[in-house]
Amino acid sequence: MAHTDVSADAFRTGRAEVFAWVLYDWANSAYSTILITILYQYLTTQVFEAGDWWGSTLYAWCIGTSMMTAAVLSPPLGALADVNRSKRRWLALTALGGAGGSILLAVLPTDWTAPILVVFTLVSLCFELSLGIYNAFLPEITTEQTVNRVSAWGFGAGYIGGALALVLALLIEVLGRQGGWGDEAFRLRMGILLMGLWWGGFSLPTLLVLRDRGQPPTRQRFLQAARSAMHQIAYTLQNIRRYRILAFFLVGFLFYNEGVQTVLNQASTFATKELRFSTGELVLVILMIQFLALPGSLLVGWLADRWGQKQTVIGCLAVWVVLLSSAWFIQAKWEFWLLGAAAAMVMGGTQSVSRALMGVLTPERHSGQFFGFFNFSGKATSFLGSFVFGGMLRLTGSARPAILSLLVFFLVGWAITARVNVQEGRRQALQENAEDLT
Repeated sequence: MAHTDVSADAFRTGRAEVFAWVLYDWANSAYSTILITILYQYLTTQVFEAGDWWGSTLYAWCIGTSMMTAAVLSPPLGALADVNRSKRRWLALTALGGAGGSILLAVLPTDWTAPILVVFTLVSLCFELSLGIYNAFLPEITTEQTVNRVSAWGFGAGYIGGALALVLALLIEVLGRQGGWGDEAFRLRMGILLMGLWWGGFSLPTLLVLRDRGQPPTRQRFLQAARSAMHQIAYTLQNIRRYRILAFFLVGFLFYNEGVQTVLNQASTFATKELRFSTGELVLVILMIQFLALPGSLLVGWLADRWGQKQTVIGCLAVWVVLLSSAWFIQAKWEFWLLGAAAAMVMGGTQSVSRALMGVLTPERHSGQFFGFFNFSGKATSFLGSFVFGGMLRLTGSARPAILSLLVFFLVGWAITARVNVQEGRRQALQENAEDLT
């Protein structure tokens, strides 16, 4: 795709709405970073005894359950949002629901094991569902020339926001220990409380500024809208040949994103169980990854403008294959730091360019529904990866076989994505948009 300068009229909407959209990445990334550090440590050392493999196993299985549920709910939820032009309403429900659940997670007594696991699963579910609705706004607020950069800006803002939230949580832990503020469990719970307040507070501008496009012919009640949404999904599935390039890409994304998501969610387990990272060391690694991921995401977005989205995704997948193969052999902490730095350079870029490519291949009037399928594609096998990862921990007592097992998903996703005809898929989407205007 040729490079085009960004000007005030390059966006389909005002800059305020683009900024508001980007800000939600900043908001929800507090969950992403605190999940794999503070919340992981809380569940595996306070809710469960330190060294008990059940803590790590149930952590993985709760994430897997939320992803499996999100995979089922995302397509009908996206279609429902399209039917009633209610994407903003559903984004508010899932974003604020996840933030409120995080606050509840922080105040529940530590020995309430079952309620903590249930709330944790629901918070993770809200996070996953909110991303599908949030992503569906992307093709509405950008043009083909700006979609790569706006998507990359979102991921970049997320890395900075997530890193700053994690720094604040770390300060609570360090200063609290020095000042004698409660025990370890209390300080970790305050970090989780910060996660919920950050997520909810910074989501408010997004929810106030973003708006749905168009008006439904007649606003439908929930059950009526749900039936209409299911009819739309059935229609899409019955006529999938019309969007065959888009469907083919979604299958490839399903495979390789399974690997990316599981690596991100379980990296802390590998670091603590295999290399004996302390909480402080783990936080420092995550911070390094967050700050490197920003320039990495922008660099990959820049490359996508010049090489094309498909070629850039394939390049990122090649890097992931090398990293996973190397992970089997590392024995020292400094080696993990190097792998983390390399992963940071392609981590957000893989997802950002995939999201941008999805936007190019998607007809506008089906954005909520198709991005619901995109979210489904991203979660449909990720629950399997988390369940398998947790099972391998119980079976072998080692995270190395679980990490290596993810290699096949990257290779299969690579093979499928390499056969996607982007030009034909773009033509199909543009033809659908032109028919809507006539």
